[in-house]
Amino acid sequence: MFEFDLTREWLETNGIGGFSSSTISGLNTRRYHGLLIAATKPPVGRLVLLSKLEETLLIDGRRYELSSNQYPGVIHPHGFEYQTGFQLDPFPRFTYEIEGVRLEKSVFMVQGENTTVVQYELRNTDDTDIKLEIRPLIAFRDYHSTTHENGGLDPRVETEPGQTTFRPYTDLPALHLAHDPAEIDPNGVWYRNFQYAIEQERGLDFAEDLFNPCTLIFDLNSRNRINIIASTSKHDAGDADSYREAEIERRSTNTTDLATLLTTAADQFIVSRETGETVIAGYHWFADWGRDTMIALPGLTLVNGHTDIAKHVLAEFAKHVDQGMLPNRFPDAGEAPEYNTVDATLWFFEAVRSFVQYTGDFDFVRTTLYLVLKDIIQWHVRGTRYQIHVDNDGLLYSGEPGVQLTWMDAKVGDHVITPRHGKPVEIQALWYNALRVMEDLATRFNDDANEYAAMADKACASFNRLFWNEEAGCLYDVINGEIRDASIRPNQVIAISLANTMVSKERAASILRVVERELLTPRGLRTLSTSDPNYIGRYEGGPATRDSAYHQGTVWPWLMGPYITAYVKTFGRKAGQTFAATWLENFQPHLREACLNQVSEIFDGDAPHAPRGCVAQAWSVAELLRAIVEDVEQNSHENAGAISSSCFRPPGLNSPTVARKFG
Repeated sequence: MFEFDLTREWLETNGIGGFSSSTISGLNTRRYHGLLIAATKPPVGRLVLLSKLEETLLIDGRRYELSSNQYPGVIHPHGFEYQTGFQLDPFPRFTYEIEGVRLEKSVFMVQGENTTVVQYELRNTDDTDIKLEIRPLIAFRDYHSTTHENGGLDPRVETEPGQTTFRPYTDLPALHLAHDPAEIDPNGVWYRNFQYAIEQERGLDFAEDLFNPCTLIFDLNSRNRINIIASTSKHDAGDADSYREAEIERRSTNTTDLATLLTTAADQFIVSRETGETVIAGYHWFADWGRDTMIALPGLTLVNGHTDIAKHVLAEFAKHVDQGMLPNRFPDAGEAPEYNTVDATLWFFEAVRSFVQYTGDFDFVRTTLYLVLKDIIQWHVRGTRYQIHVDNDGLLYSGEPGVQLTWMDAKVGDHVITPRHGKPVEIQALWYNALRVMEDLATRFNDDANEYAAMADKACASFNRLFWNEEAGCLYDVINGEIRDASIRPNQVIAISLANTMVSKERAASILRVVERELLTPRGLRTLSTSDPNYIGRYEGGPATRDSAYHQGTVWPWLMGPYITAYVKTFGRKAGQTFAATWLENFQPHLREACLNQVSEIFDGDAPHAPRGCVAQAWSVAELLRAIVEDVEQNSHENAGAISSSCFRPPGLNSPTVARKFG
């Protein structure tokens, strides 16, 4: 049972990039686990300030350690033996029972602050003498690293009524612990050699020393509730209940259907910057990425009715477009954005298309985004970074040695695992989609749409001539000159899921049959067919081994979003809904097997498809939720301002059949 508990994690977030997380047993198995990981430069600059609280319950003088830690070769203490329950109600709640005494502990974060609230409530005390000792263990380090005993730490504890403050390093923020009246023992001590098993599995630094600056001793004979507020700013412990009520009201749902759980999960990825909002790509270690943001935006915001957030995110990213490219990453330390992706910019157009589909707000697009979108197209036509340019055949070329530009972007040292240089299939689909979006926007805004239409027609004709693999009954993955990559990968599903498609229904049906046979699993689509000699079925080992497997068979759940959409578009809504409902029902147990009520980043390609990577991934949640709302529940606001088109040529016609509509 204890081993089971170590594989289940919980996650609380604060809306600015900070978080609190651990296993349901309270034993930290990751360097990213902690009670307060503060975002000091929202949503980045994340520091592990408070790793955990070590608790000892004293009943008539008898000591019972409630904590559990992994040290070399041993678990100590065995607090898990006293734990009788864990639940999300709606935030983490732990229950311990000893000698008829029941202690409940709950943990949640305050939205918009680097603040974690921990509450203890005692039940069934009778006439026993009860005290609770709490020893904070602090790390004060970047969340990607570990800390070790050092002479540079200032062990001093500043105390005032109801407040204890630690500032072990002058260049880091102070940690304030607000607490109910307690006796304070200011003697500090190092706890050495904590072991983080998951980091060890991942081939990373897995040992850490933590400092205990003091002990808080609470007398529970005259009360049954203790409040502790850990924060980068000072608080009053008496405010804990009001923070709790606000958090319960903010979540305000007791239902457990998949769509509702995903809606709640989606909220954890929307975070604030100094100006506007952005999207955290995944917990525990991702910041905000352009590609992930644009793919996830409809599912995280539009299907939930958060159209203002979508508008803010689109406007904020538009400010950072440079040489016709959307930034792919805002680094943790706040350096300049990185422009090293060919698809993030093209997903930007799809996010805009989805935005007007849901809102019909063309005024915002015209005044804030349209000129940026036009400039992007112009840069792609004349050429921008990494040889990204429109080729003579109207298709989009990209790639340079040593650079990975598509979402399959793993790299080991200087070796790019899946370079996909030339003309990747999904890039052509996204390029065509962008051109059709621009054609419709230009028409809407009384601008010249003919250029976009002509480019789209040319791209469509070339695509259908070059990309169809008759022998395999599906699309080539990449074309680069005379080289045609026939690897069976899921990227071709994007080509048949977008509103603007270049593929006929007959070919789409054949593609889906191939993908179902070669790539479909109960957890998503594999990134490579199992019959391919390059297939790797398990994502494990050190960083180089894992990166080599990242897109070589690993299963990605986010791909089920486009797959379900393509299935509905191709086989009809009734057939698509039946398939989607069945697959989603089989998928639902995952929400109880890794990070509770979240969706993992990836899974092993081989059964039983163990969850891997980030325990909570934005586009995993977003694309599943979007597919449920739009394709299963049939609620996609299609009349608000839809933009859709097809370009395959029916027999006997010399021009594309194009069907578009605006609401």
